[in-house]
This record gives sequence, structure tokens and C-alpha cells, in this order.
Amino acid sequence: MYKFPKQEDIVDAVLNGILTAKKNFSTWTADELYLSYAPAKFLTIHVSQEIAKLQNPPEIFIDATIADILRCSLPKRDGFREFMKKHNLMQDVICLTLDERFEHKSDNDSISRVILSIKNGVRSVQEEYKNDVDVICKMINREKKEDSTLDYGIFAFYLDISNTARKKSEKRLEELLEAFDKIVSSYPHLKSSFKGGDIKKIENIGEWCIGCYIIEPTV
Repeated sequence: MYKFPKQEDIVDAVLNGILTAKKNFSTWTADELYLSYAPAKFLTIHVSQEIAKLQNPPEIFIDATIADILRCSLPKRDGFREFMKKHNLMQDVICLTLDERFEHKSDNDSISRVILSIKNGVRSVQEEYKNDVDVICKMINREKKEDSTLDYGIFAFYLDISNTARKKSEKRLEELLEAFDKIVSSYPHLKSSFKGGDIKKIENIGEWCIGCYIIEPTV
């Protein structure tokens, strides 16, 4: 019987995926620092590959729409329009969505469990990143567990700066987490945690780190 992967295993796979992307980009370009110069979806593809290596991998969807995710996670599949209107959610796509894996009877019986926003070149608090965290919060926050099948969401990122940057990685990371915590705390049934953040320094070049900001319901 299929068993959905543990949160710890998913988070570790996300971190390993970004780390692998860093190693590959450095090897292919001889650039020790700036993974942030990589093509679009470079991180997303590497993260997908790492998640697919898990013993019981979930179904993985790149750029699923918010409407489709809600349709596959709300109690009523036709309730996504009302949900989006109520929570002021605009149509957009989510970098990665992890669904339960089972033999489907139709194209309308998917069950979404985890949503991930994956960002490259994160260096400071920006509206784009805060909006991603807010969208995750809106999709996951609920009063009762049975109101959604979504277990949690992740904002995963790669941060790099040059050695000439006046504000160092530690301070930038601190400001990012403070901004995200403020958003999550505005929702009554959510909590957050963070994994990663170990800052690596490359002499005479710069600093980099990776991290996963995890948002989950308290119900």
C-alpha cells in the first residue's frame, strides 16, 4: 500500500535538490557562487528529481494552477471558485505540488497534499516572496483538519551575495524569516518552522545558503 512520504523526508529532498543544483551549476559553469544566474526552473527540476528518488514518491506536478490545487484539496471539488473569492486569491501557478500516488479512476480524482514555492537568487525581503508565503497561508489555513487535504507548504530558496555586499547573509536571512513569521502569525490556525540556513563562505568571492520555510496548520 502506498504511504505518503514524511515531512522530514520531503524537506530533506528539497534541500538536497537545491544543493545538487548548486553543485551541478558550479561544475558546468566553473562559477563557485552564482547559482542565481541559472535558467528558470533549474532549482525546481533538481528538487523534483530528488523527491522522485524517495522510497514512496508522491505524484509531482510542476506549475499546477491554484484553482486545480484547490479543486484537488477542498472537500467539494467545485468549491474552489468560492474559496478563491473569499480569500482574495488570484489565479496563478505553484512551482511544485505533491499529490497522493494511487491508480486513478479518472482525471478528476487527484488529492493534493503539499505545495512548494521555490525561489532562486533570494537576497532581501521582496513583495514577491511575501506574496508567495501569503498565498501558501491562504491555501492551508483552516479551522478543521477535514477542510483541506493540504498538509503543509514550503517556501524553499537559494540565497547568495558577493563578498562586497554591505549586508551579510546572516542579517538578510534574519530579515526574511522575520517578514515571513509576521505573515504566518496573522493567520489564526498556522505555525511555521525553518530548516537550513547554514551560511557557506567562499573566500574572496561571497556567501550562500539554502533554506526551507515550512508552513502548516495547527488543527
